[in-house]
Amino acid sequence: MRNILSNLLLTFFVLGSLSSCAQKNNSGNSSSTKNKATTIMDGNAKLDTITFGGGCFWCTEAIFQRLIGVESVASGYSGGKIKTPSYKEVCNGMTGHAECTQIVYDANKISLAEILQVFFKTHDPTTLNKQGGDEGTQYRSVIFYRNEEQKKVAEEIKDGLDKSGAFTDPIVTEVTAFDIFYKAEDYHQNYYNLNKEKNSYCTYVIVPKVEKFEKYFADKLKK
Repeated sequence: MRNILSNLLLTFFVLGSLSSCAQKNNSGNSSSTKNKATTIMDGNAKLDTITFGGGCFWCTEAIFQRLIGVESVASGYSGGKIKTPSYKEVCNGMTGHAECTQIVYDANKISLAEILQVFFKTHDPTTLNKQGGDEGTQYRSVIFYRNEEQKKVAEEIKDGLDKSGAFTDPIVTEVTAFDIFYKAEDYHQNYYNLNKEKNSYCTYVIVPKVEKFEKYFADKLKK
């Protein structure tokens, strides 16, 4: 863990950080996942799950879909106080949910620490309830851990980055226990891949972010 953290800090000092997102519209229904189980063996794969929010889920989904070892990425909502929230309800900032991505990954191919390296690198974890032009608690930086090991890794990386001075301002990322994940409406899933040629938000916000990610994490890209 110490070596991974040292490499993470070096990456931040060398590259600087990537930034953020914007607004969307529409509504619909969502499905939920409350299973807190981790480490499921599937053939030679050791599957684990982590949920976090770092601004617009269109952006985070597009990035993690391209990361080696990631089996699936779903956009949705977590950390709120009402059941089955719609996108419209989450956007009003009154439900308490954050826009999140839920990631299933093969721990034999990529570690949680490496995933969190990309997480901290591809959004601004020092701005409270804000990413670029997106403002509100739904855009907060948050990691939802499923067990004590995930909590330990998340807190060690967060504390290490803070103490190192990797960011000018203190990191405000929440590290909180996972409860339930509501999958967002179908039109939010795989959004960038399906809309990058016809949506200006994809063109002007997500494309540059993905290109920077692919440049800085070239050794971690899917073939």
